[in-house]
Amino acid sequence: MLGVGRRGPLGRSEPDAAGGPPRVAVASGGAAADSERDAWVVLAGVDGVGPVSFARLLAAFGSAAAVLRAAADPDAAPALVAATADPDGGSPTLTPAAAGAVRAAAARPEHHLEPVRRSRVRVITLADEGYPSRLRRIELPPPVLFLAGDPRALDRDRAVAIVGTRRPTETGRAIAGRIADGVAALGATVVSGLALGIDGTAHAAAVRAGTPTVAVIGGGHERLYPAAHRALARAIAAGGGAVISEFPPDTQPSRGTFPRRNRIISGLADATVVVEAGVRSGALTTAAWALEQGRGLHIVPGRLDDPAVAGCLAFLREAGPEARIVAGVPELLEDLGLLDATGRRPAAGEGLAPTLTAVERALAALLVEGVGTVDELVRATGAGSATVLGALTSLEVRGLVIEAYGRYRAAGPLAAARGRGRVRVPSARTRGGRRAA
Repeated sequence: MLGVGRRGPLGRSEPDAAGGPPRVAVASGGAAADSERDAWVVLAGVDGVGPVSFARLLAAFGSAAAVLRAAADPDAAPALVAATADPDGGSPTLTPAAAGAVRAAAARPEHHLEPVRRSRVRVITLADEGYPSRLRRIELPPPVLFLAGDPRALDRDRAVAIVGTRRPTETGRAIAGRIADGVAALGATVVSGLALGIDGTAHAAAVRAGTPTVAVIGGGHERLYPAAHRALARAIAAGGGAVISEFPPDTQPSRGTFPRRNRIISGLADATVVVEAGVRSGALTTAAWALEQGRGLHIVPGRLDDPAVAGCLAFLREAGPEARIVAGVPELLEDLGLLDATGRRPAAGEGLAPTLTAVERALAALLVEGVGTVDELVRATGAGSATVLGALTSLEVRGLVIEAYGRYRAAGPLAAARGRGRVRVPSARTRGGRRAA
């Protein structure tokens, strides 16, 4: 994109210390830096100023504050429009109406700044050193991010996006939960869109695992959608994760805002996994962005006549070898490079029990005793099927469980637990002196 380098919009610039592309010159501290940050928030919040127009305005005027000062001139609209013209002769990206909106914002900056202060969200600009490195490298990085939670969640070592339909089948929901459990168990960040269905399932699995997860929303933080996920959003932020948006806090989500956020979901991840998507699912937009951004793409297939996966199958047919088929959860985790990256291959069993969750310990005890089908494990533990499947996946990627023909059995150090007593797990058969329901 013209006017945007690997480190963001190129306006008044200075050489990068590492010898790379130039970066936007912003005062390092004090009132000048605060004023410029406020100007970024105001300019990026103007309806009709997208990443391309923002970058070209900065390139033309040198800073966001300079753009707003120029916009104060009653005759500034034509100059603002002209500043966004393609240097190669293309049409301007800023419309006269949007130029008028920039002038209105320059006259009333508090109208844009007050919702940010009221909501107490953190602001991260493309000029900040703390801007997410993966997102900085995409073609259309959002100039400003609004964040609730921990910004460190945006730039952890490994990140995987898990997306899919808002109306999943029970099978799809269980698969998404297993994938998210496996990704989180191996220490990678789960990225998704906080939507109902697959997105919410993925986020909830990461929250349960205690691993940071990142939710990219399609509106402002004060207009969180869906309202049913407000508690989940709070849990994400409280658990070391982050809820982010490129839209100011008071932005109402709409049909046009969600496709824009999809490029951020894929842009924050090393790879995207699609679980159940119909022919018009927005998850396919995220999949397309992943390929456009040079990120990995993995798609869960399904039955040929199932409308819930019709979009997945069509995308696999069109994308060819660029998209990988998910042949199993352990296979996917290996394809994602998570197993090798974390060293969580089967190893010695010393100290195993303290690393397991309560459900995993209960399942381990049952598997050692020979209980093996999912139905049997659900009945014996009293846990839900999704919880059991997620815990089994976690055990499987650690090399403690093997599945064949629908039956699970102990493997590795867990298989030696009965014979040598080296791995001790509390019995799941009793709870408070009684058999678990």
